[in-house]
Amino acid sequence: MTADVAHDVLARVVREHAGRLASSLMSLLGDFSAAEDLVQDAVETALRRWPAEGIPDRPDAWLFTVARRRGLDVLRREMTYRDKLAQLCWPPRPDPDDRLRLVFTCCHPALSRQAQIALTLRVVCGLTTAQIAAAFLEPEATVAQRLSRAKKKIAGAGIPYRLPAEDEVPERLDEVLAVVYLMFNEGYLSNGGQRSHSRSLVDDAEWLAALLAGLMPREPEAAGLLALIRLHRARAATRFDASGRLVLLPDQDRSLWNRAAIADATALLTRAARSHRRPGPYQLQAAIVACHAEAGRWEDTDWPQIVVLYDMLLHLAPSPVARLHRAIALRYAAGPEAAMKELESLEGDLDRYPLYHAARAELLRALGRPAEAQDADRRALAMTANPAQHALLEERLGWV
Repeated sequence: MTADVAHDVLARVVREHAGRLASSLMSLLGDFSAAEDLVQDAVETALRRWPAEGIPDRPDAWLFTVARRRGLDVLRREMTYRDKLAQLCWPPRPDPDDRLRLVFTCCHPALSRQAQIALTLRVVCGLTTAQIAAAFLEPEATVAQRLSRAKKKIAGAGIPYRLPAEDEVPERLDEVLAVVYLMFNEGYLSNGGQRSHSRSLVDDAEWLAALLAGLMPREPEAAGLLALIRLHRARAATRFDASGRLVLLPDQDRSLWNRAAIADATALLTRAARSHRRPGPYQLQAAIVACHAEAGRWEDTDWPQIVVLYDMLLHLAPSPVARLHRAIALRYAAGPEAAMKELESLEGDLDRYPLYHAARAELLRALGRPAEAQDADRRALAMTANPAQHALLEERLGWV
């Protein structure tokens, strides 16, 4: 068996079972760091042994058995280790709250956002330190230190392994969803500067969003985030050309969009909206993307509806970036002059944001001011790290 096949199978098994494994060990050991280390030891052992020995019949049970053996030393330090050992069996009794506890612990607000993301990828998704480092184009030692500090903070600050109290859920869920959303954004259009996007990060973000939506069916924002990710992914085949250049929405071949995925994601969003009647930022963003996805041609886009949805989004979650996107939509609903007026009011907030200058360049071209448009594109280019965006701006400027 090739190492690649073994690694692919392990990646699938780990994504599905690492969170369950860690939560089971955590419940019994009462030590977050020890449980997480046991899982990673088991995964690293599988990476070494499966390519040579073959994939076991029950790979999830194999991982648990290895972790269990590694945990004997931990358990022996407990007076009641024999009783605990007898309880430690695989598969554990299904308890959806266990994985939720794990997610909320990893995304505790006492941890930095970078630590939250790294810890979630490590513990819930089962990625190794090396895989996380590769996903974010960072040195492995940097990620290892970040994880170590996060685990020490959990232990030192007494961060509990529990679900938040009922009155804490909305705020804490916002934190969890923000972590998944940032993970998706980094994968969808990277800010790292060495790659345009990362499919593996997008995969992990979608998997986490699906996990949250399944475990928290009464939270429409979890379904909204999942729908948002799936709607974006439905046009993945058309986002870049054969040479890796970014293809903008008006120029994408819509016949290649995944219409079945669009229909499923839109139905998910509709069910969440009708069942709960609690609109939120992720549901509204998904609704905006759905408006684009459902248009058979660029010219068929319902721009007035998109502007209304942005108005609703700004009411719930005001931000300069959301106002920028509303201004871009306003160009097609009310003309470039109205859009430029909105854009100029954002200069103080978004002067260091490359998309602001790229959007301004587009409007200046539409208004017949090409020299100013070139200046705006140059400013956007100077701030852009993503290679696909960089190439697009160079092409606009006639540098390629």
